[in-house]
Amino acid sequence: QVQLVESGGGLVQPGGSLRLSCAASGFTFSNYAMSWVRQAPEKGLERVSDIYSNSGSTFHADSVKGRFTISRDNAKNTLYLQMNSLKPEDTAVYYCAKDTTSWISALDYWGQGTQVTVSS
Repeated sequence: QVQLVESGGGLVQPGGSLRLSCAASGFTFSNYAMSWVRQAPEKGLERVSDIYSNSGSTFHADSVKGRFTISRDNAKNTLYLQMNSLKPEDTAVYYCAKDTTSWISALDYWGQGTQVTVSS
């Protein structure tokens, strides 16, 4: 069965950095686009970053553009999110999610999430 397991969250000061990882199993990772989605306290879901199956194209929400970078290692079945210049408003639970096709599309499987807290 499809499994997505996030790691790398934690508490960081404003301006700091974190790198999230998502270990994928149960499907052919290299065939699907992948995404990061976050949910801040008392707010809705925000699709933060997406990457095509072959890493040929990436997309980032305006709220994180220039600060976050999504990447993947298809040999290791792992998705990453490098987060720099973190702000308090980046505080959220971050979810790794699988797209339904090799390009950006609907999401059909989600991980359990990892908490990121940005605070001094």
